[in-house]
Amino acid sequence: MVLLRRPLTRLFIRRPNLALKFHSSALWASHKVVQQFKLADIGEGITECEVIRWNVKPSSTIQAFDPLCEVQSDKASVEITSPFDGTVTELLVKEGQVAKVGEGLCLIEVDEEVAGDVEVGELNNPPKQDTTDSFPSAVEPKHQTPDVQRRLHPLDPNKSGDEQADVLATPSIRHYARQQGIDIATLAPGSGRGGRIERNDVDAVLSRSTTDGSAGEPSSQDQSEHVVELGRTRYNMWKAMERSLEIPHFGYSTYLDITNLQAILPVLNQFIPEHFLPPQTLPQFPQAVSQSAIFPAPSPAPVLPSAQITKLTYLPYLLKTLSKAMIEWPLFRSSITPVSRSSVSEPGSGKPSLTVRPHADISIALSTPNGLYTPTLQRVNIHSVYSIASQLRHLSHLGRLTPSGLTPKEMPKKGGTITVSNVGSIGAGEFASPVLVPGGGVAIVALGRAKWVRDEEMDGQRRLKVGVSWSADHRVVEGAELAAFVECWRSWVEHPERLIGDSV
Repeated sequence: MVLLRRPLTRLFIRRPNLALKFHSSALWASHKVVQQFKLADIGEGITECEVIRWNVKPSSTIQAFDPLCEVQSDKASVEITSPFDGTVTELLVKEGQVAKVGEGLCLIEVDEEVAGDVEVGELNNPPKQDTTDSFPSAVEPKHQTPDVQRRLHPLDPNKSGDEQADVLATPSIRHYARQQGIDIATLAPGSGRGGRIERNDVDAVLSRSTTDGSAGEPSSQDQSEHVVELGRTRYNMWKAMERSLEIPHFGYSTYLDITNLQAILPVLNQFIPEHFLPPQTLPQFPQAVSQSAIFPAPSPAPVLPSAQITKLTYLPYLLKTLSKAMIEWPLFRSSITPVSRSSVSEPGSGKPSLTVRPHADISIALSTPNGLYTPTLQRVNIHSVYSIASQLRHLSHLGRLTPSGLTPKEMPKKGGTITVSNVGSIGAGEFASPVLVPGGGVAIVALGRAKWVRDEEMDGQRRLKVGVSWSADHRVVEGAELAAFVECWRSWVEHPERLIGDSV
């Protein structure tokens, strides 16, 4: 009681007039505490993320909702913002390092009242106070820091050059520049979005250096060995391939004749719905009559610019027909629920199960500058070939962004029951040996390069054929079932007229 009475007595007796001017809650507002900001659970089963860029430095003043950093998981990249105002005192995880969910990312000095309201971390290093003077003196209030102008995000186009002291570049580009002996700060701003430095910026400097002979000892660097750590996405591929050894694979390969599809493809391209087309390619008709003369005609909303198409390829049609076969075969619309560790000890509950979905969900193997991703096209059976082509183009656009623009929306946790890898779009190979991973569905198919061949069974006619290579989880799919399913798919692919009859 003596410790509490002394400061109160001094407060109200020595400075009575000033003491009456301060509210009791204001006495605590000047107290500062250090808050540990932790990596929160962003869902989709993600347990760790790689910090690819910090937007702040120690001693930086931040406000609520200012971007702190960008993290990338095996699913997508996410921007993390600050939940409160304060000053960054320390960065606990460096760029390129991996942080676990629940681990601290940085330390932020905040007002004690704010720390009490926002429960996102734990208090560390509380300020030491004199026990004999637990209340601050009213005559000497702590100097209030003036309001700081809100900092712009590094990708904001309004950000001036003076604010871009932090060079925008991915860890892979930074490593590549170091490997070539180039100071990446001299390349800013780069040719990428928002001044981001791309690989071609580094290559341009190398080409100029080679031309004018100003490269600094490239031969000595080129002759040396370099140890390169696996990136976040490639390391997740490493772990996934190790887990794939748990699955017994059954392979099946054949050709599909797409000659009839090739014949109708020009007609399909001629009648692409207007809302899928870019504005400059929309057909211009004379407005002699109006479709909405008596009632507004249906007018679907235009798709995103990244999802606009100008022509169809074989892949959307193959996916559409594959979804038709999946509807006929519930086994290939099933996902596996493995035995949980808790249920193993319970008698009679150690059996895995299959969950049959009402629609055809198909994952697409997408090779990107950031690594291999498998976004999912959901409910493919209810979409048109134009809609499927639009979604594929949008996924390809997101995958080419650096860092990847794919989010949990495009990569749901449950994924697809069948995965399609279009390796024929890159190489000239006809067949492959695709690999299934746990959680990747019950089967995977690789599409080869389509080629014109002479079919001896059809009197030597030239036919356009594509090789398909299947791998199925032999724990749940029998070899005869896979063969029959592929033949069901063939009946849709080689007879595109069936789609007309199915929609009539």
